[in-house]
Amino acid sequence: FNRYEDVWCERVYSPWKDLDQIMRERHIPLFGLESQEPVKDFDFLGITIQYEMCYANILQILDLSGIPLHAAERTEEDPIVIGGGPCVCNPEPIASFFDMFYIGEGEVVYDDLLKLYRKHTFRGSAPDGEGKNRRWRTSRRAFLLEAAQLPGIYVPQFYACTYHEDGTLASFYPTEEGVPEKISRQLVLDFDKAPYPERPVVPFLKATQDRVTLEIQRGCIRGCRFCQAGMIYRPLREKRLAHLEELAETMLSGTGYEEISLTSLSSSDYDELNALLEYLISICKEKGVNISLPSLRIDAFSLDVMSKVQDVKKSSLTFAPEAGTQRMRDVINKGLTEEDILGGAAEAFTGGWNKVKLYFMLGLPGETGEDIRGIAHLCEKIAECYYDTVPKEKRKGKVAITASSSFFVPKPFTPFQWASMNREEEFLEKAHTVKEEVRAQLNQKSIRYTYHAADVSVLEGVLARGDRRLAEAIEHAYRHGALFDAWTEFFDHERWLEAFRAAGLDPYFYTARERSTEELLPWDFLDMGVSKAFLIREWKQAREGQVTQNCRQACSGCGCKAYGGGVCYEN
Repeated sequence: FNRYEDVWCERVYSPWKDLDQIMRERHIPLFGLESQEPVKDFDFLGITIQYEMCYANILQILDLSGIPLHAAERTEEDPIVIGGGPCVCNPEPIASFFDMFYIGEGEVVYDDLLKLYRKHTFRGSAPDGEGKNRRWRTSRRAFLLEAAQLPGIYVPQFYACTYHEDGTLASFYPTEEGVPEKISRQLVLDFDKAPYPERPVVPFLKATQDRVTLEIQRGCIRGCRFCQAGMIYRPLREKRLAHLEELAETMLSGTGYEEISLTSLSSSDYDELNALLEYLISICKEKGVNISLPSLRIDAFSLDVMSKVQDVKKSSLTFAPEAGTQRMRDVINKGLTEEDILGGAAEAFTGGWNKVKLYFMLGLPGETGEDIRGIAHLCEKIAECYYDTVPKEKRKGKVAITASSSFFVPKPFTPFQWASMNREEEFLEKAHTVKEEVRAQLNQKSIRYTYHAADVSVLEGVLARGDRRLAEAIEHAYRHGALFDAWTEFFDHERWLEAFRAAGLDPYFYTARERSTEELLPWDFLDMGVSKAFLIREWKQAREGQVTQNCRQACSGCGCKAYGGGVCYEN
């Protein structure tokens, strides 16, 4: 945005609870971080929505800014509130709080949206010489109506819906002429030309992601059936090696960071990973810069790569088998065999590693007791692999395995979007079974097992697949103190249950029932690239335990070839 001559874009954050209280007591409006101008005076307020558990914070940002919570109540003097990010795959629970949503990758249509805004407004002094200098040539509504006709722009106020007696969605339709019935995700195809922050702002304080992040590719070839990102970022698009080398040099010299992380959904699948690592090692070794490789697949792991990277700085390895048995890994289409997992672990241990983090999921569709206990059994096999592979004299202490379970949350635009979700007590019972089984293993002292909060996962499931009626519950929860629900010290389960009661909604209507593939879903008006026919086919394959090959092995006909680029056209 800041590369445009007449655009000034800056940052704003949701203030932590202590600052929130001070701002309310002293009537300090929320302000932009760079200019310290009130957010209410900006033309646009853009909110990236990464996680459902931050929905209450959206209302806090609007509230502290002095912007009416509901789009329908905003006047010509208020900014245009726009949402984007992965959660807008189903924007309906928060639709009434936004003027518009951008569906897809922002590099594509924002230029057109800003041009349209310029057409409808001009800059000039307010009649009293004070306040904002935004003036409408037409009106806010006229701008929104024309914006709704741009590709990828969803303006909720121009759509309406009806419900059946059983609470399911009966219809969803545009209420204005010219507004599309279906909104298509926008996608960057020329990935090398897409803008990237070459000189990111470096904060004075230590941030969680305190490193250079280098996006090497977008999308994924794997097709894990639970993974929303793997579906909505299709097709896989890679950046050229030369471009990544140039970016890495620029960002490291421009920030002074001591770590560079290669970000993607599956780093191992980047075609020129070895060449990229060779280059990074050559420039990072002398500077003492650590190279971080998240999202590695254990089957594609190279002992040579590991030994080179660990020469700079050593940390634990992280893998995600997701399920404890082969049957369950086939159901979710993980594409990993036990042989792959143990073979990769043996390579890692031979290379000098002795700390491994393993990520699993509980509550997956079709899960049995054997699959649940299999998590503990797989951890034990990996521990045994360490002692079988590494001679006693070469061991650097005991093997340390940290296994953690998240609870399965069905997400829109995945083959599991129709699946039922466990209730809190079912999740906890399954986690307890794993914990007990870990204690029964020979190497139990080498295995540490943790699991996610079950009540948080269930609420995430409600918000992920909810409809417009949830807005009332979200607002009620916020008005009664909900904020930073993603942080365990602030999450209050009872507060949310009370909010659902006040709104006359049953949260388990959205989670515990399995949906028919014939049911109209709240997000069916969006076209995210993957076709409904493909998702239904994958849902059927999951129930039969059949594996679908990855995109480089065979095209599964998901529908994303229609974009005209990426991995679909590699060969």
